[in-house]
Amino acid sequence: MLQTGIINPHVLDLVARIRHTNTLVISDWAFPFWPQIETVDLSLIKGLPTVLDVLEALKPNFKIGKIWQAEEFLATNPDETIKRFDRCFAGIPDLVVERLPHLTFKIMVPNAIGLIRTGDPTAYGNLILESV
Repeated sequence: MLQTGIINPHVLDLVARIRHTNTLVISDWAFPFWPQIETVDLSLIKGLPTVLDVLEALKPNFKIGKIWQAEEFLATNPDETIKRFDRCFAGIPDLVVERLPHLTFKIMVPNAIGLIRTGDPTAYGNLILESV
C-alpha cells in the first residue's frame, strides 16, 4: 500500500505514461472537457484541490522543464495569487515559464497526454507542464 507521495491510482497511471517532452494539463474547475485526451477529475468542492496542490504533489517525481499559462492570468488575478504561483514555480530548477494568449493555450491542450481537473476557481490558473 502506498503511504507517501501521490496515492491516487488514476493520477499515478497517467503520470507514469509521460515521457520526455510530453505535456500534462492541470486545470481549474471550469476548464472545458476535452474528449480526445484522458481526464482525471480530482475536483471535490470549489477550491479543493487547487492547481498548485496538484503541482506540489507532482514536483518530487515529475521533472518539469517548461510551464505554459495564459497571459490573462496576470490581468485577472490579485498580486497575492500571482505571487503564490510564482513562488511555487520558483521551486522548480531550470524552469521556463511562458505566458501566452488563452486561445493559443487551449490549442495546445489536445496534444497533452492527459489532463488533471481540480476544484480551483483561480481565473486562468490552468497550467500545461512539459516533462524534461
